[in-house]
Amino acid sequence: MYTLEGKKGTYEVVIGLEVHAQMLTQSKLFCSCSTTFGKSPNQNTCPVCLALPGVLPVLNKKVAEFAVKAGFATQSTIARKSVFARKNYFYPDLPKGYQISQYELPICQHGKLTVDVEEEGSQNSGKETKTFGITRIHIEEDAGKLLHEHPEHRSSDSTWVDLNRAGVPLLEIVSEPEMRSPQDAVAYLKKLRQTLIYLGVCDGNMEEGSLRCDANVSVRLVGSKDFGTRTETKNLNSFKHIEKAIHYEATRQIEVLEEGGRIVQETRLWDPDQEKTYSMRSKEDAHDYRYFPDPDLLPLLIEESWIEEIKKSLPELPDTKKARFISDYQLTPYDADILTSLKKLADFFEACLKDYKQPKKVAAWIINEYMRLIKADETMIESTLLKPHHVSETLKLVDDGTISGSASKTVLAKIFETGLSPKEIIEKEGLAQVSDDRALEAEIDKIIANSPKEVERFKAGNDKLLGFFVGQVMKAMQGRANPGKLNELVKKKLSA
Repeated sequence: MYTLEGKKGTYEVVIGLEVHAQMLTQSKLFCSCSTTFGKSPNQNTCPVCLALPGVLPVLNKKVAEFAVKAGFATQSTIARKSVFARKNYFYPDLPKGYQISQYELPICQHGKLTVDVEEEGSQNSGKETKTFGITRIHIEEDAGKLLHEHPEHRSSDSTWVDLNRAGVPLLEIVSEPEMRSPQDAVAYLKKLRQTLIYLGVCDGNMEEGSLRCDANVSVRLVGSKDFGTRTETKNLNSFKHIEKAIHYEATRQIEVLEEGGRIVQETRLWDPDQEKTYSMRSKEDAHDYRYFPDPDLLPLLIEESWIEEIKKSLPELPDTKKARFISDYQLTPYDADILTSLKKLADFFEACLKDYKQPKKVAAWIINEYMRLIKADETMIESTLLKPHHVSETLKLVDDGTISGSASKTVLAKIFETGLSPKEIIEKEGLAQVSDDRALEAEIDKIIANSPKEVERFKAGNDKLLGFFVGQVMKAMQGRANPGKLNELVKKKLSA
């Protein structure tokens, strides 16, 4: 159990997360503008997302489909009727002066997510399985972005507004305040991110802001039933920042309380350089936003037949895939967990098996070598020159004795760099395994002739010296000797 010690007692932390996931639609929520990231400022805009007078929003149907998929994946109740509302506030990057969101009638409610949390002292190999409730999932539009530096006006002290992101569709996923440690929060967010990526709803890119997280944090003395006053730390964009920000904010709140102060309900920002939070503004309540149903948008009514159609189209989710990898391929839970951690990695693994039906060997190579090459970066899987058929071909060449197991690592690493075929790499690098008896015997005879004392000790019963002779021959042949053949011939020579 994660607790923090204060002078006046032991405190526990209460955490709830609000996650904003940018949906992988080609166009925005209420207009046909592109959602492509990285375009020139204000390129992806039109009269609708610029909020020019007289325009009307038209709902993107794909957004509703993605929201329903997320609802199914989190075991939420899907609302047959949901309503769009106006959330009123003023900020320079919000052109309408309000944000279209959902309030009283969101599209999904009452869900849950089961995660494995790494905690000390747990019974399950350092992990404890926990289930956290999801209060609601609703659809809303994103705001624009303020740029405090302009590429062409670096000396200016102005702030610039880029509205490319304005109107981009978001899913806001609000958890129950049931997490009790930074580790809980990180595990929950990782599982949620993984699920959304598997669904194809969000790309999960936290650096680009496709997935952003706000952490609501409060503290209370252990045993207390009442919640403390919470603060909200905004726009945390990495798992490391989330963990550090929650720990810092909980520690800060305890210090304030123990000095006789009170916690103010406010919005705070995380400074990653100083590793501390600082106050941004007082936290608004719902009435401050003056929510009311948007008069320009009809209620969203979803037919039962369409919901069933979406349900049937759901992809295999991480937990189901992991269970299948264990049962169908006889992988260990540890290996299956790693291979299913990234959807593209799981797809790569199964693509390798189409031409090479030995899942344990493929899994071992991917986990021990491939993950190192791609640095566990899912985006590299598609862009790398190393394809599944290269892995299958290389492992077959190990099995037929063309190359050794150690040489296969070199072959695949070179393919990763160059895109050449396994056979081209083997020929170019001189990695072919030597299996010719006469070539092997010639090297064995040299080593035996130069090691009379070791030969005498071997013949006196020191069988461990067999490894010495094999190693010396391998060294002389630069690791290219066929190990099976070599062991057999060394034994035969020494026993003569």
